[in-house]
Amino acid sequence: MPAVRERTAPRVHRPPHPPPGRRRGRPSHTFWPYALIAPAIGGMLYLLVYPLVRAVVISLQDFRLRQLITGDAEFVGLRNYRTLLSDPRFWEVTGRTFAFMAVNVVLIMSISTLVALMTERMGRFGRTVVLCSLVLAWAMPVVAATTVFQWLFHSEFGIVNQSLTALGFGSFDRYPWFANGTAAFAILVLLIVWQSVPFAAITLYSALTTVPAELYESARMDGASASRVFRSITFPMLRPIFMLVLSLEVIWTFKAFVQIWVMTRGGPGDATTILPVYAVQTALSSQRYDLGSAASMVTVVLMSGVLVLYFRQMFRQEDDPR
Repeated sequence: MPAVRERTAPRVHRPPHPPPGRRRGRPSHTFWPYALIAPAIGGMLYLLVYPLVRAVVISLQDFRLRQLITGDAEFVGLRNYRTLLSDPRFWEVTGRTFAFMAVNVVLIMSISTLVALMTERMGRFGRTVVLCSLVLAWAMPVVAATTVFQWLFHSEFGIVNQSLTALGFGSFDRYPWFANGTAAFAILVLLIVWQSVPFAAITLYSALTTVPAELYESARMDGASASRVFRSITFPMLRPIFMLVLSLEVIWTFKAFVQIWVMTRGGPGDATTILPVYAVQTALSSQRYDLGSAASMVTVVLMSGVLVLYFRQMFRQEDDPR
């Protein structure tokens, strides 16, 4: 009779017990990600949050040249804001700021969309040339580009006056562009648009490459025109990108200070003075740093309000089931 083998239970591998003194749970090295990003967060707080808080404090104080030296500023509450909001020049500058922003944003978004659509339909060589040109224009420093525009429109040596005079427009001989408020405003708009179109066009072109080509082919087979294709396919699919670029351009044009300060310093008169320039003029002309800070805070609030309206509209459109 054969022997019956005894069945034994299979061995179960048990992990070794953790050494005494070490706690179970999350590993002890989880603090390293926070330690790695701590310098960046600290730098951001120091460079962004601290100046903002400091400006808020100064806007609530009687802070002039003496207080800047002695440091014994007195808190006056909202007196600076009342003084600022009762100034008719402030409201005139505010209206000009929104007009400046609206003109620039409309031109930037329109031209950028056309450039992106054109680039998408070009061949590889043409597309490479256009994208490289946009990147080079985008990479030019702001002060350098502003100086070039000053040379272009110089009343005596500017190439614009010489070209217009050679074409038969004798009235532009030694024409003082920056002495005319409307002309100076138009030149600044041209400069801001020239500097802003490359970023917006490249971003929109990158988004256009993600739209499936089958949708365009189906629309063309159904006889849809180019404008109909853009309204029904391109824009609805890329609406978040359009809204993002629009918001960034609102910020860019709302805080355009360097170009105006280098080129016209807000002149002639107040023809090119917008809120950031007004804040600096108020702070430096009579050493009213408190009013300048108050104007800066009002600018931040207005810009934030515009962005909130845009984002609310964007989210409302995304939630619309139609």
